[in-house]
Formats: sequence, structure tokens, C-alpha cells
Amino acid sequence: MYRILIADDEPIEREGLECMVERYLPDTFEFIHAANGRMAIEYAEKYRPHIAMMDINMPGIGGLEALREMKERLPGTRFIVVTAYDYFAYAQEALSLGAKEYILKPAKREQLIAVFQRLVLEIEQESESRARELELRDKVSQLLPVAENELALMLMLDHSADASTGQLADWLGTPLKQGSAIVIAYNGEAYAPMKNKIYDHLRSFIKSHGPGSVVSPLIDRHMAIFLHKPAISEQDWRRQTKQLAEQLSQVSEQTLGLKASIGIGSLHSGADGFRTSYYEAVFASTLPERTGTVCHFDELKQQSGQPSSASGNTEWTGAAVQQSYVVSALRQMREQREEQTLSVLDRAKQYITENFTEDLSLEDVADVVHLNPHYFSKIFKQQCGETFIDYVTRLRIEKAIALIRSTPLSLKEVCFEVGYKDPNYFSRVFKKITGVSPTAYKDQP
Repeated sequence: MYRILIADDEPIEREGLECMVERYLPDTFEFIHAANGRMAIEYAEKYRPHIAMMDINMPGIGGLEALREMKERLPGTRFIVVTAYDYFAYAQEALSLGAKEYILKPAKREQLIAVFQRLVLEIEQESESRARELELRDKVSQLLPVAENELALMLMLDHSADASTGQLADWLGTPLKQGSAIVIAYNGEAYAPMKNKIYDHLRSFIKSHGPGSVVSPLIDRHMAIFLHKPAISEQDWRRQTKQLAEQLSQVSEQTLGLKASIGIGSLHSGADGFRTSYYEAVFASTLPERTGTVCHFDELKQQSGQPSSASGNTEWTGAAVQQSYVVSALRQMREQREEQTLSVLDRAKQYITENFTEDLSLEDVADVVHLNPHYFSKIFKQQCGETFIDYVTRLRIEKAIALIRSTPLSLKEVCFEVGYKDPNYFSRVFKKITGVSPTAYKDQP
């Protein structure tokens, strides 16, 4: 039901209006009566009516004065102004205050009912629109972390920068013009059961410290944060990123009970620059003993003896880059990460081989090797040349072929033995892979 406030100093007017509306629009409104402007303001604040019908001429605070104050506090309320005097100035002021209707007494029943019907329709349409808007906002808010993860993976996995990378970054409000990466790394396996909690806590903390950031999922014991640099000096930017890294270290240890090594990459531009900053941050995170739990890559460059520019930033160009031990270490680190990826895939494939006859999902395997399912799906297809589903399906059909050839099991038993619950579905999959049905295959000499 909708709440309607009737403000009129004549009780008979209020009661007559309620009876008429209740008769022609039954079970639509809950009625609130106010005998003057002061009561109208008090009741409006207390009951927050959907519609307020205000008589202009009331003792004390008049209808227009009450309307003005109520409108400020209840912008969503729809106001109808009623008066016995046909003064243009009244109508002009009422409409300027946002009144939906200006009605002269005595009003015709048809006119009043039509006004109420129209306002109820407006309220319903606005409510539906608001519900759709909230639903859309909810969906977008759920998609934002997914989109962030996708962009972070683009920057972390050596994908060639293309238009989609920049478009996704712009949509997320994190343009790739200039910025730095921070990497938070954990040692050991203690972090594994807390992956979701780590991600949620750290992402929430980062987002609370301002816009312009993209947070990756927790991958291979570390997560990356890509930060867009605002219009401040490079010196201030370096100080800000160092302060944020130190705060993240404290949050990780005090809130999560996990010590983290944090590396900060140099300031770079563009998608390739952000990727370079990420690799620098990964490298810096592996050397916390140099500066404590937080290490800035620029500090390592200075320690390596490379020349610095007047602004204090090290310039790496030409032969100096090739000779730098840091660049060499980065190259080794990338090769090591590739080896680790292959090792993870070997463990994943071993687990699949041992369990493919069970009800096995990609999420199950990703959890076993401690990887985000989306990231695991990507690297699995890149390295294996087929999707997780295709890989499992091929293993099951190969197993089914071996059972058909070497055992007296019925086709239904074979179906269950290789992990399928529906013989008809098993038959369709078998034919799609082998080109013949299980029955025809079994009947072959």
C-alpha cells in the first residue's frame, strides 16, 4: 500500500477525500491526516508519505511553506496543492516548488481519481526502474573483480598489448598512461587455505585508499596491484607507493597473520610499461632482506651502480640494460616462472589422470594446485593445446575404448566406469570423438 498524507484544516474535507479515494481505489492507500502545516511537516518526517495533498490556506504554517520544507527533506514525495482561491501566483509558486498538480476546490471526483491513478502509476514505474537500476549495479559490481582479474592477467602473462587491453583499462577507470605495480608475495603453503580471505581483505583495503587500481587474483603465492599515477610528482608518487606497500604489509601480518614480502616496480607508461613494472616488482619481492619486508626496484637499480638522471631516476638504455645483473635476474626469473607453470600443469594432469573417472570439475583441479580457476583454465589451454573439458573427455573415451576392448563389461557399465552417469550422453560423446557409436565399436571384429 502507498501512504498518502492529507493536510487540511477542515476535518470533513479530509474524511470526505479519504472515503472517496477508498471507494474508487480500494486497498491502495494508507491515510495520514494533518490538521495544519506544522502537523503535516511532523507527520511527513515520521511516515514519509508517497503522496501529500496540501491545502494552501491553513492556520499557522501555510500549505506552500510546509510544502517547501517537506520537499527539501522528502524529494521523492509527490505533492498535490489544493485551494479554494484561483490565484495565479499560488499556482506558479506551487509548481515552482515541485507540486505535481494544482487543484481548485471543489474538485471533481473524476479529476481527483485520475490524478491519484497517474501518481500511483508514476510511483510504480519509478520503483521498477529503481529495481532494474539496482539489479544492474549489483551485476556490474559482481563483474568488476572479474574484469579486474582479466586485465591483471593480461598484464602479467606477457600477452601482446592490443586495443582490448586499453579499452578494458579505461572501462575500469584505470587508464594505462603511467603507473607502477606492487607485488605481494607469500612463502610456504600457509597462505593456500586463506586465498579468498587474503584477496578479499587486501582488495578491500586497496580500494578504500582511492580509485585507479587493478588487483589480480592470488597466483603462485603472489598477487599484483597495478596503480594508475595521478597528477603528482614522481617523488610524491614513489613515496605514496612505498607507504601503501608498508600498509599492506601491516594488514597482511596483523589482520591475516601472514608475513608478506612486497616489491614495488618503477614508474612506466602503457601496457608494456605496466608489465615491465610488474616483473620489476616480482623481482623486488624476492629480495626483502635488502630493505626489509618492502623493497623498491629503483633502490636495487641504484645499488647496482647504474648511473642516475638529475631527477634521481635511473636511466637504463642500450648496453647498460644488457649488462645489468638485474635484467639478467629478471630473465632468469621469467624462465623460472615458466618452469613453475609447467610443474603446476604436471601436477594438475597427474591429478586429472588419477581422478578423471570421478565427478571432476575445473574448479576442483585449480584448487588442488592452488590457482585461480580462470587463470588455470587459460594456462591449461595454452600449454596443453586443448581445454580442460576436452582433455578430460579424451581421457574418458580412451579409457572407455580400453575397457570395451579388454573386458566383458556392458556398455552401460563402461559408461559408469569412466565417469558418465547418463548412457545416452556417453554414447553421443563417444560417437563425436571416435566417429562411431559404442555399440558399433564393440561389434567391430
